[in-house]
Amino acid sequence: MPTVLIVEDERKLRELLRGYLERDGITVLSAGTGAEGLSLASTASPDLMVLDLGLPDIPGETVAREVRSSSRVPIIILTAKAEESDRIHGLELGADDYVTKPFSPRELVLRVRAVLRRNDSGPLDDRPVSLGGGMLTIDESRQEATVDGRKLDLTPTEWGILLALSANPGRVYSRLELINRVRGYEFEGYERSIDSHIKNLRRKIEREPHDPRIVLTVLGGGYRLGLSRDG
Repeated sequence: MPTVLIVEDERKLRELLRGYLERDGITVLSAGTGAEGLSLASTASPDLMVLDLGLPDIPGETVAREVRSSSRVPIIILTAKAEESDRIHGLELGADDYVTKPFSPRELVLRVRAVLRRNDSGPLDDRPVSLGGGMLTIDESRQEATVDGRKLDLTPTEWGILLALSANPGRVYSRLELINRVRGYEFEGYERSIDSHIKNLRRKIEREPHDPRIVLTVLGGGYRLGLSRDG
């Protein structure tokens, strides 16, 4: 069974989410403070973290940065802030999803399952793929990618985007297509969140993120990979 760590200071909400997740066959760990969350994230190695940004001791943003600096565990952020700029900020921290309070516990379970399913999906090809004359290599069986021989440290969502784009180099993917491919479901109001993940991916994959050569923007269309497959 997968293990989910809930870091949420509201005890009633924490227990409510525990009940819904456990009924869905998920093992749940919980923490009421950022310090407890960081400790459990380090020692228990959960499969996914549900993280409230409004923690009493350490800002949730700090917790997210600390976790992301040493782990690729998927993070779903909980927050009372509903503005698009706040959502984008959360995604730029390396989060994989963003849920605004109040929300349906069933919706959160759906999102948790979708992220876990995407993270556990088996490889489609056990042979590394080379693109751009060896500039970019993707080893799906190992879930590894390199650029110019440098291994990339990608979040699960960034990895999913790169896989989707490299599946058909040159093909233009709309934002909605990418959201559906990397998350496995549709949800209203989050189509633009893909832009934040693309921005984070470019910081890691491009020599000049502001002048990208690998992940290209197609005005009015979406995104495409700017490299061709070798061979």
